[in-house]
Amino acid sequence: MAGDTVLAVLLGLVDLLLFVADQFTELPELPPWYVAVPIIVAMVAPLVFRRKSPLWSAYVVLVISIVHATLMLGIGSAAGLAMSIYSVVVYAGRRQGLIFVGAVIVSSAVQLALEPPDEELVIAILFLAFGIALCWTLGEFVGARRAYDVEVEARLHLLETERDQATRIAVAEERGRIARELHDVVAHAVSVMVVQADGASYAIESNPELAQRALQTISETGRGALGELRRLLDVLRSDDADGEPRVPQPDAHAIADLADRMRTAGVPVELEADDLGDLPAGVSLGIYRIVQESLTNTLKHAGRGATASVRVHRTGDLVEVLVSDDGAGRVPQLAGSAQRLPGGNGLIGMRERAHVYGGTLDVGPAPGGGWQVRAALPVRLDK
Repeated sequence: MAGDTVLAVLLGLVDLLLFVADQFTELPELPPWYVAVPIIVAMVAPLVFRRKSPLWSAYVVLVISIVHATLMLGIGSAAGLAMSIYSVVVYAGRRQGLIFVGAVIVSSAVQLALEPPDEELVIAILFLAFGIALCWTLGEFVGARRAYDVEVEARLHLLETERDQATRIAVAEERGRIARELHDVVAHAVSVMVVQADGASYAIESNPELAQRALQTISETGRGALGELRRLLDVLRSDDADGEPRVPQPDAHAIADLADRMRTAGVPVELEADDLGDLPAGVSLGIYRIVQESLTNTLKHAGRGATASVRVHRTGDLVEVLVSDDGAGRVPQLAGSAQRLPGGNGLIGMRERAHVYGGTLDVGPAPGGGWQVRAALPVRLDK
């Protein structure tokens, strides 16, 4: 409305200047200023609302233009009608535009019929037809462009919604997989406890020392299982996975075998790993999966000749994992690195694995060039 206000003010000033100039000519007598000025203002004022209320504004302009044109107060009536035709076609639609153009033609025909016939009548009719055609054409073009923009915006919104939905589905599926893996861990812990309890019951009289060690094992395993159960309740989903085959899950100690397999696949891997000692099974599995997904991304995206390095260090109760490569993620190759920006389902899975155990995950270009995945997982031996 600010731009339309400026436009209306400029058009009103033009009419006022023409009115003042006509006072010094020998034209037929003009109305007094206290009549002309309000009509000029009323002529341009509805144009301020031509986008917000196109039909109301257009028909008010049409009614006032009859008086404005009859008193010959300037170009406001012709310009106002032209802008109104354009606005109705663009903002109200083709059907309303046809109705308004019909009203303009009828009004103009009546005004021309009331004037005495002369040579300027044909020129006036041609000018009217050309003006209507020009305004209609501009309105059709801009209206089509607006409809196209609205459609593009709607499709982009739909794509964003679908992307968010796909992300949520991926998160749900990955959490379901994590829940099934934790189920295997807990089932293993419970089995160990049962076996140790049976052994302790047999040895409690004949070999008390053996029974004591069995009970200690049961205690440690039970604490670990309770910790896994707490995490399991956070990610467990309602889908039934009982029909899926159960297989042993790898742990952090299997990273060396994973590095060997990646070397066989053609990616030289430099491995530097501390002795991680006894880690909770879920944390150990999460470390393994993060390294596995990172090296898989290196194999898929880094390109030929890329090398990777894996560093796993434990400092107190924190395990830090750094997987980096010197492939297509390097800074000068922005086109290659764009494909490796965060957002894939593999990265969603790594993030979920890290967050489930209270850890963090950072992914992006390495400071010296290349691509890196940095994770930190706390070691929590629940007591």
